[in-house]
Amino acid sequence: MNVRIEASWKERLAPEFRKDYFIRLTDFVRKEYRAGTVYPPAKHIFRAFDLCPFNSVKAVIVGQDPYHEAGQANGLCFAVEPGVENPPSLMNIFQEISTDLGRPPRADSSLLHWVNQGVLLLNATLTVRAHRAASHAGKGWEDFTDAALHRLAEEKEHLVFILWGAYAQRKGAFIDPRRHMVIKSPHPSPLSAHRGFFGSRPFSKANRYLVSVGKEPVDW
Repeated sequence: MNVRIEASWKERLAPEFRKDYFIRLTDFVRKEYRAGTVYPPAKHIFRAFDLCPFNSVKAVIVGQDPYHEAGQANGLCFAVEPGVENPPSLMNIFQEISTDLGRPPRADSSLLHWVNQGVLLLNATLTVRAHRAASHAGKGWEDFTDAALHRLAEEKEHLVFILWGAYAQRKGAFIDPRRHMVIKSPHPSPLSAHRGFFGSRPFSKANRYLVSVGKEPVDW
C-alpha cells in the first residue's frame, strides 16, 4: 500500500500499513471522501507526521478529533490556518501561554512555529465527516496513532507528552514517567478549562524539563 507519509515515520509505522485494520480503515476513508465532505483535506491527513519527522520530535500534544466545520481542520491538532477564527480551545491555549510565560502568545494559529521546533500535534483520529464530531472514531485511526505514540515512547528518551483531558490521558496511560515528562491537566475546552487547565502551566513545565535534559526549550 502506497501510504504517503514522511519517510522516517513510514519506516517505523510500516507494520501497521499491512495490518487488516489499516486496510479496512483505508477503504473506509476513501469511501468517505468520495461520498461527501471530510476534513482535513486528504493531502493533510498525515500532515502532523510529515511536518515533524520522528527524529525531530521532542514534545507531543495529543488531541482527539479534527475540527469538523468548514475551513478549520489542517491536519494538526488544535491548529487552524491563518485567517480562520480561533476555536475556543485554541483561544484558551493562547490565554494559558500568556499567563504561564508572562507574555502574549505568537499570533500564529497554524502552530507551525511549534511544529518546526519538534512539537508533534497529533489527533487520535485523523479524519472526520463534516459537521459530525467523532464520526470516524472507532474505525482504526486510534490503533494507528497508538502505534505512533508507542514508537516514540519506546525508541526515544526524554520527550514531553502533554495530555489534556481524560481521553488523551487514557491514550497516554502506558507512557513511562521515569523515561519521559508527562504533563496532565483538564482539556482547554470551554467546558473544562476552568476546572484546572487554566493555571496548569504546561508550557513552562515542558521547557524546564527540556532544559534539564539538555534540549532546547520550545518558543511557545
